[in-house]
Amino acid sequence: MTTFFSTYFKNVLVLKNEIIESTLETLYMAGVTALIAGILGITLGVILVVTDENGILKNTFVYRFLDNIVNTFRSLPFIILLALVVPLTRLLVHTSIGTTAALVPLVIGTVPFYARQIQVALLEVDPGVIEAAQSMGSSPLEIIFRVYLKEGLTSIIRVSALTIINVIGLTTMAGAIGGGGLGNLAIARGYNRYQNDVTLVATLIILVIVFISQFIGNQLVKKTSH
Repeated sequence: MTTFFSTYFKNVLVLKNEIIESTLETLYMAGVTALIAGILGITLGVILVVTDENGILKNTFVYRFLDNIVNTFRSLPFIILLALVVPLTRLLVHTSIGTTAALVPLVIGTVPFYARQIQVALLEVDPGVIEAAQSMGSSPLEIIFRVYLKEGLTSIIRVSALTIINVIGLTTMAGAIGGGGLGNLAIARGYNRYQNDVTLVATLIILVIVFISQFIGNQLVKKTSH
């Protein structure tokens, strides 16, 4: 076994500490992005639902304004977004390179996608339940928390798992331009230096992270389904 690794994964053995560090950087970027974008995305998604034409707080101006923003940012390729937000990134974190700097474009790129997923998930809530809550005198805030978010929990978890997987993919793209993590390792070490074993291992680690995230999401969906 030792001979096998020393023959086919010699670069991996040399860079094992760097691989561990890159894995932690990827988890850091994905975790922090998921937390921040999760809060902002759910908030934006709820606002889109309640201000829609059939929403409990109908407001055509607010809905169209936010809807256009979401559509615009969702249409931008992430690699272009990375370049566009460099001035903002430098303003916020005083650098455009590194894992913390990568959080800015990651959050900006994830929030519109997640908000739209949340909107679709909440629109699946039975309108009859919403009408019943309104007839009982529930306030808009009570309807949001006790009806929309509670009844749509399973769908919210499902789209959240999908979004986290998308975020993991985005972290690798951010790494390709100096954002750190496994994406940076695969490009800087694996591709640029022709160390294919490093690229392979980085890819396998990313796949493992994705599979674990999907597994956790599936288990949570099962527990909340009714």
